[in-house]
Amino acid sequence: MEKIDTLKYIALYEEFETANQLIRLGLGELQNINLDNDFYFLPFQLLSQGFERFMKAYICVGYFEKNKLLPDSSYLKRIGHDLEKLLADINENYYIVYAPEQFNKDKKLLVEDSDLKELLFILSEFGKIARYYNFDVITGNTKIGINPKELWQKFENKVISSDEYLVEKLKNQDVEREVFQEITNYIVQVFEKFISSLSRQIIFKTLGQLGKQLTTSSFFDYGLLYEGDFGITDYRKSTTKYKETPRSIHKRTIGDEFNRKLNKKFKSKKICKNEYNGDWPFYVDKIIIECREKHWCIVSINGYDYALNGAAKGRYKLESPHEAGMAILGKSIHDFIKMALEL
Repeated sequence: MEKIDTLKYIALYEEFETANQLIRLGLGELQNINLDNDFYFLPFQLLSQGFERFMKAYICVGYFEKNKLLPDSSYLKRIGHDLEKLLADINENYYIVYAPEQFNKDKKLLVEDSDLKELLFILSEFGKIARYYNFDVITGNTKIGINPKELWQKFENKVISSDEYLVEKLKNQDVEREVFQEITNYIVQVFEKFISSLSRQIIFKTLGQLGKQLTTSSFFDYGLLYEGDFGITDYRKSTTKYKETPRSIHKRTIGDEFNRKLNKKFKSKKICKNEYNGDWPFYVDKIIIECREKHWCIVSINGYDYALNGAAKGRYKLESPHEAGMAILGKSIHDFIKMALEL
């Protein structure tokens, strides 16, 4: 392998590390968006910068593999902050398809996926000019950019309207929050597939030894994501907002166990993942659902209680499994609410 200046090597390594942190935090802040929080600016800022830095670092590695030297400043300045142009440059010059069929699937996603294109366009416009949209409105700027929040919410509404199941869930107070989780989960999956498609090029040395060395501690895990792996990571846990939010959970007591066993108005059932015929939403393999007085539904996980339905959330002031990070965002617990009410 050709060698590069140590200072440049360190700088390139730090760019991959920075991009990784920005993307993970951005996905986490995106998962923090809900009925009570519509602060899209933060995930937009983090993701637009993270994707830009990652693709520019990727291009540097690809350029080095082809030309045995790093690109000069004019090369990247010509593309600027445009995520679509960065991806187009990668697809045209630095994406290599060889034997594994997965590489063809990855290339198809990068070139043809319309949802990825739409989401990258919004983030790209945000990074270039739209982050100052409100000031453009205030000052009457004639070159006003797009309203990124408005376009993003239009994309979300498109996802909802295309799925009758999501439309129906919006009418149910017990699971209406899941709709926004499912939309976010879909978007996170699009971005995970995007990053993993590029990361595979690096970690399998398609772009040479340099790229693999530089990304061992940052993008290696992304490159090992395949179908079935997307949309199950809770990135919220790395965000300050999630860490500092007090947890409203209840550690079960002897009295709780006494009621479960002897109180005729408390009905419960243990459910195991390997016995459940459906998409298991919990991170653990065993839970206990409980319905109290035919109304309040909870789920016990590892000795702690969480609210299954809105009634239990209001009565006992408990978090839902999704809020507490015990259930996979985007995977519904509606079936378990129904089973609890039928006990």
